[in-house]
Formats: sequence, structure tokens, C-alpha cells
Amino acid sequence: MAKTIPLLDLMFFLSETKANPKHVAALILLEAPTNSKKDFVAKLAAAYRKAAPRSPFDWVAQFGLSHLPRWVNTGEFDMEYHVLHTVLPRGATQAELIAHIAQQHEQLLDRSQPVFQAEFIEGLPNREFAVYLKIHHALVDGASAIARVLASLGETPSARPPEPFFAVGVGDEAPPQRRARASTAAAIKDLILKQGAAGGDLALKLLRKQLGGGAEGVGSAPFSAPRGPMNEPMVGTRSIALLSLPIDEMKAAGKAFGGTLNDVAVAVVDAALTRYLRGRRKATGERLVAMCPVSLREAGDKEATTKVSAIFVPLGAPGMKIGPRMEQVIASAGSAKAELCRMSKDAAMIYVIAAFGLSEISELVRLDTMVRPLANFVLSNVPGSRTERYLGRAKVLGMYPVSALGAGIGLNVTLLSYGNSMDFGFVANGASMPDLDKVANYTRAAFADLCKAAVKRERGASLR
Repeated sequence: MAKTIPLLDLMFFLSETKANPKHVAALILLEAPTNSKKDFVAKLAAAYRKAAPRSPFDWVAQFGLSHLPRWVNTGEFDMEYHVLHTVLPRGATQAELIAHIAQQHEQLLDRSQPVFQAEFIEGLPNREFAVYLKIHHALVDGASAIARVLASLGETPSARPPEPFFAVGVGDEAPPQRRARASTAAAIKDLILKQGAAGGDLALKLLRKQLGGGAEGVGSAPFSAPRGPMNEPMVGTRSIALLSLPIDEMKAAGKAFGGTLNDVAVAVVDAALTRYLRGRRKATGERLVAMCPVSLREAGDKEATTKVSAIFVPLGAPGMKIGPRMEQVIASAGSAKAELCRMSKDAAMIYVIAAFGLSEISELVRLDTMVRPLANFVLSNVPGSRTERYLGRAKVLGMYPVSALGAGIGLNVTLLSYGNSMDFGFVANGASMPDLDKVANYTRAAFADLCKAAVKRERGASLR
């Protein structure tokens, strides 16, 4: 049984290095029930180890000269590798938990095994513990990964052993199908016809944008970003920071300016990063550029693969206050979305493949010192759950995405909604941005300023 690895998924394998792993992850904070015993977390880990992985978590990547890279089923699992149990020193703080997660996030997944891990971490105060889930980006995107995680969490407490994300069914995942025998050349031709031809002149268009600094008028602006600490050469160390903001207040602030919750997130991170760069005397004097992934999934689609494109949004001018900055973000994002909407779904996917490919090649051959970066940071918004969730009898307190870096972009900010909160996971190149917690704190402050500006704007509108 085999399934050819789609081109975008394959890129996450081909561009992976020891200094730049390509897995996505989530840090789930939980609270054990009041009457739980000391071995409560250990028993959860043991239940996970007893579960049998199912599609796509029973797939292993296979490479060879006689066939295209493909997923194949495996019947062999080392569950001691896939499910870990860690006890932090007594009295460990959240800062120590984050430092531990940062070290774990630096480690490559073993490709000889199905590319996923779950780590149960205890030792936190107030009956809290954590689960760190790590899956290779070649296997899933954020939306399909979180769909599986949510399917493994109950909406009410349950004494039954939990069904792990790697063993739960989501209804429509497709295992590798047997393919008719065909030559490698024929398989490559089929792949090009299905995924390559749809792009037309997109790669050439992106190359013009890259060499021309992204200057092609309105729309997406890849390769127009100024270079900053978030675009320095990647190393193996990672820094991580967490933040939660109230969803309803974010939506209200966006509505006041005629924008979306995603516009709010981009604007406040833009303001925070601008302040951060100024404090480090690294201000660029130019507008930063955010890469915002756009899901290409239909409603209910949970297939194990990556189905995204992206827009590249020029942000606010460096000296702008938060209100005008928000307005500029809304205008830029609208223009970039309009350009993407004019593409077919296949062309939109090729667009991001070509953009990533050009950026990765530039970094590999050191052209990154001669051309502008693809973007300054990635900001992605993954749908979560507005209802409370439980892992067995343990209540989920928060779900923080911990994503991958790449394509010369050493800062990723991913959002996940949970309950009444929007949980932010910040991940950065640890060598160039070791003090990432400052960006998270500045983001909180920028959001407070935006809420004040939104109130003033609404009051002004009511007086007119």
C-alpha cells in the first residue's frame, strides 16, 4: 500500500535540516481533577502507549530511485518513542515548562518511524500538567492536526481511557491506496500535470517579485520585506512565548474598524514587533511584511495533507499609532486576498509552493544576502473550539500552537481559539530572538491600545 507524497508536503521533507526542523506542535495545558492520585498523569501516558495508531499515523515516508517519494503503511511501532512521560523538578514554573518545550521543539522526528510524538509533562503547581504534541508538517497542516486533537478530547469529563489523537477516527481520512504499476517517469508526468501545470506563470511572476523587491503594485508583496533579526540565518535553538487574549474583545475591536479578528492579530503583532525592533535598535524604517497562510479546505475536510496558500501583507508604517496601523493592515490584507481569489485552488497552492521554493533556494545558495526576505513573520489562525474540552477527567485550560520555521522567516505566530480565549504561540530563531517573551508582552499592550482606539472610533461614529 503506497501513496505518493504531494508536492507541498514533500517540500517540508526536502527543506528540513537539523537546524530547521519542519514539525508543527501544540502545547495543551490541563488541570487534573481534585481527587486524582499521584499516578494520574502516568496512567494517561500508559493508556496512550496501549493505543494502536491508525491512518495517517501508521504511515512512514519512503524515498528511493525507483519511485516517487511516498507514504507506506507500517505495522511496527515503538510506542515508547511515540509517547513520552516527563516529570519536571518539583515546583517547576511555566517559564521552565516553556524552556523544556523549546528544547523538545528543536529535536527532529525520526523518519524511520511514523512522524509524531506525544509527551506528558507533570511537575507544575496547582494540579496542572501539560501534553506536548508534535507532528511532521509533511503529514498534516494546522487545521487537519487540530481537527484530530479536538476529536480526541471530550466535551465532558470521562473516566474511560482517552482515545489518542493518533488513534481516533475523524471520518474521512484516506489510507494509502494501491496504485497501478507505472514507471517513475510516468508518475512524475502525472504529478506535474496535476499540480504543476495549474501554476502557469506563477513561478516567473514570483521570481520577478523576488528580484524586484516585491514591487508589483497592489496585492500580495512577497520578497518585499526589510531584513531584520527574524530573517537571520537559522540555527537549531528555538525560543517560545505564549499569550492569551479574549476572543470577544478581539472581534469587537475588529468590527469597530471594519476588519476581522485576523486583522486584529496581525495589527497588534505588527505594532509589538515594531516596538521590539526599536528597543533593540534594529528598527528597519520600513513597513514589515506578514505571511498569512490561507486554508484551501472545504468545510469538513480533514484529509491528512497540507492544503494552504498564503498572502503576503505589507503592514503599518513604523511610526503609526495603532488605529491607523489597523486601517492600513485591513487595506493591505484586502488587496492581497483579492489577488489570491483570482487564482484557482490549484494555482493558489502552486503559488505558495513556488514562493517557499524560491526562498529556500535563496537561503541555501546564500542569495538571501542579495535579495529581500519572503516575509518578516508568519501569522496563522487555526480554528479551535469554543466549548470546554477534557482529556479523560482532566480539564483543558489552554491550547497553544507551536509551529515550524522556514523559508528564511525566523518568527512564527500561530493562533488557536479555545473557549473564550485566543491562544497565541510565538516561535522564533533562538539565536536572533532569544527574548521572545518581550514580543508577547508588547502584543498584549498593543491590543489594549487597540481596544481604546476602537472605543474612541465608535464614540466618534455615534456622534456623527
